[in-house]
Amino acid sequence: MEPPKVFEIENLSSFYGAKQVLKKVSLPIYEKSVTSLMGPSGCGKSTLIRCLNRMNDLVGNFRMEGKILYKSKDLFSKDVDVTNLRREIGMVFQKPNPFPKSIYENIAYGLKIQGISNREYLDGVVEESLERAALWEEVKDRLRESALSLSGGQQQRLCIARALAVKPRVILFDEPCSALDPIATAKIEELITELKQNYTIAIVTHNTAQAARVSDHTAFLFLGDMIEFGTTAKMFTVPKDKRTEEYLTGKFG
Repeated sequence: MEPPKVFEIENLSSFYGAKQVLKKVSLPIYEKSVTSLMGPSGCGKSTLIRCLNRMNDLVGNFRMEGKILYKSKDLFSKDVDVTNLRREIGMVFQKPNPFPKSIYENIAYGLKIQGISNREYLDGVVEESLERAALWEEVKDRLRESALSLSGGQQQRLCIARALAVKPRVILFDEPCSALDPIATAKIEELITELKQNYTIAIVTHNTAQAARVSDHTAFLFLGDMIEFGTTAKMFTVPKDKRTEEYLTGKFG
C-alpha cells in the first residue's frame, strides 16, 4: 500500500519572465519517505523544489500555472500563511549558510523570533536538534563558538539542525552535498535516511548514485519535462524511457 501523499503536483508549469522552466510537471511526494528530483543542470529541479515552500514568490518575474496541493489544500490559496508554511516546510540549501552567530544562536534563532525565550526550553531544543542532526557530540562543548568556525560538512549539519528546531513536517534539500567532500557527503546521506522516519523529504540532486542510495521514489526531469517518476529501485533497474536510461548510464548530464 502506498503511503499518504503530502504533496500532489498537478500540471505545474513555471516561468521566469518569458522563459519557461517547467512544463506541465505532475508527481506526488509521499509522507515519511525520500523523493529525489534528479536530472542534469538547468532541467528545472531547483525551481520545482522551491515551489514547494513558495520560495519562488520572492523572485520578481516568477509565475506559475497548474496546482500544488499540500495535505490536500491548495498551496497557493490566498488564506495560506506563508510564514507558517515555511516553518512547516524547512529547507537546506546547496551551500551551508549558517548565520554569523554562535552555534547555539543559530539553532535558537528561529524559536526566538517566534517569541520563545524560556532558556530551559531553548537549551532542550538546541540539544535535541543537534542530536538529530548527528552533530551534538562534536559541538556540545563549543556552543558559544561561531558557527563559521565549523567545517563545511559540520556547517551543513548545523543548517539541518536549524531547520529541525522549528519542528517542520517536511524538509527540502537543494543539492545539499554539492559543496562537500565524500566523507561529509556520506554523513549527510546517512542523516537523510534516519530523518525520513519522522519527516517527509524531497532532495534535488544531479548525482545519480546519491539518488539511488537515499531515495524511495525518484523523478527524472529533462529540459523542464518530467520524463519519468517511480520507485527508485524500479527506475534504476528497468527505466521506462530511453532518456532515463541514458542519463543513469552517464551518456549525458
